Amino acid sequence: MGVALLSLFLGGFILNFIMQAASLNMDIGSVFAWISQYYWLYISGSIFFFFVLVLFAAIIPNVYSGALIAFLACFILAVAHFKKLGTTGEPLFPWDLLQVKNAKGMSKITKGMISPLEVAVVIILIAALVYLIYKLPKVKVQLPLRFTMVIVSGIMISCFIQMVGGQNVLATSMKYQSIPWNQKVNYSQNGFVYAFTGNLLQDLMDKPEGYSQEAITAIAKKYSGLPDNGTGNAPAEQPNIMFIMDEAFFDPTRLPTYTFSEDPLQFIHQVQDSTPSGYMLSPEFGGNTANIEFEALTGLSMYFLKDGSIPYQQRLVKMSSLPSIVSILKERGYQTKALHPFDETFYNRNRVYPILGFDQFTSEKELQNADRFTSNGYISDMFAVKEAVSELNVSDKPTFLHLVTMQNHFPFTKGLNGPNTITVDGVKPEYKDELETYVHDTKLTDDALAYLSEELKNIKRPTVVVFWGDHLPALSARIYTQAGWDDNPRLKHETKLLYMANFDIGKQSVGTLSPAWLGPTVFQLSGQKMPPYYRLLEKIKAEIPGLNKHVLIGSSGVIPELNAKQQELLDDYKMVEYDLLEGKQYAANLLF
Repeated sequence: MGVALLSLFLGGFILNFIMQAASLNMDIGSVFAWISQYYWLYISGSIFFFFVLVLFAAIIPNVYSGALIAFLACFILAVAHFKKLGTTGEPLFPWDLLQVKNAKGMSKITKGMISPLEVAVVIILIAALVYLIYKLPKVKVQLPLRFTMVIVSGIMISCFIQMVGGQNVLATSMKYQSIPWNQKVNYSQNGFVYAFTGNLLQDLMDKPEGYSQEAITAIAKKYSGLPDNGTGNAPAEQPNIMFIMDEAFFDPTRLPTYTFSEDPLQFIHQVQDSTPSGYMLSPEFGGNTANIEFEALTGLSMYFLKDGSIPYQQRLVKMSSLPSIVSILKERGYQTKALHPFDETFYNRNRVYPILGFDQFTSEKELQNADRFTSNGYISDMFAVKEAVSELNVSDKPTFLHLVTMQNHFPFTKGLNGPNTITVDGVKPEYKDELETYVHDTKLTDDALAYLSEELKNIKRPTVVVFWGDHLPALSARIYTQAGWDDNPRLKHETKLLYMANFDIGKQSVGTLSPAWLGPTVFQLSGQKMPPYYRLLEKIKAEIPGLNKHVLIGSSGVIPELNAKQQELLDDYKMVEYDLLEGKQYAANLLF
């Protein structure tokens, strides 16, 4: 038994080394340099993994079998961590593991991220694991000792999590410093085990100084007295409002150094000067679609939340209700419908949507005969738009319809959405198929919007549509590097934003907007009465139309630093956001 425990002890150190290598782009020299500087973090983190191995060794009767299974599971976490960092620039978070329940869907959307060689390595490792389990001595532990091992390991793991999450003096004495505002640095500096376990107990945001019912009441009074600028263009009857959040959609013709055989966005470029249009400043890059959706539906900003947060999974599923554009319109007599042609459980949408106020949610399982370009492809944007139009046509009441598409999701595999129709020159040969496939996909989306524009003319009720891309696609990093975008966060977060309607909404440019401002903007364009909360957002939008952790955009360009007026507005906004997400929700009655 002593030899077995020694093996598990060494296994803990090896696992921690592998985890840190994944955090540092598999640079072994950097791992040794980190260990030399943060040796206590490495030692204590390795002991944490030792107790994890001991726990599994005790639960599964054969000591080596249990430990090897735990080792393989942790190794798979390291691979996922490394791949996520390389694709989106973000590490693996505890709440990412909630997507395990969507294993089938995850295997589809991550297809192409793992090379055949890497698949072969995993298969070899699993085979080696089976072989080792078969060959290693069958060390079985008697029940009393197994029980003791489980209790001791469980206590040690729990104490470690509490120590890290509470930033105990012991943790800080070992040079641990929680850095939730920059999770990539958090993982690389503190090590995977400290950063990951520290996130387990993290709230979405810290409590603002001075938070109280009186503070929220004072904010509500301040903004309730502002004029309502949303009723100037009101049509004769309540209009339909349709949100289209298009997966991974942006304007690829903005990429310099590349030339295209034809304009993939002919319709969008043709109409963008005759209707309100501009850019949406996404809080994300390459993924985390739910966070853009969260901003657009609630008007709450990711700017104030800790780095890496996913509110749908961390907070909203625990709530009974949260004010949103959905609930506002529902109270005004609207039908509220959501349409997402994919797995309804992704990001807990099937649980979150009712909390936001949706009456109906149509997902992939209700769309059995949906059009796909190939059997392995996602449901097409054209089909999704047609389904949305059908929903509006059958409704006898004003309707808010929120569509989240999937057609343009990773992987960008040639032929997945039919043969490529546009060639791209100036791109390196190894990325040519990938970029041309993505550009072809955007052309298909442009065709769907052209179809929608014509269909709007046939919808009897006044209808306004807000179309935007959720984030830039997770194309190979060198495609953006060649375009010179690595040091330009604004360009890497701007997606296309377009408003369309079957009544006059003007044609002024909307500039660059954060998704949190889409609600008040569409209210203003469609003549909806503004609740006090939207008047607060309108004030902030006037000062900071682009509110993003990576870049702040004002009316005349990038804001190098906030002035006193802007900071006061953001302080009020942060107070309300904390109240609604983590506080007592006083604002739900006062500002909506």
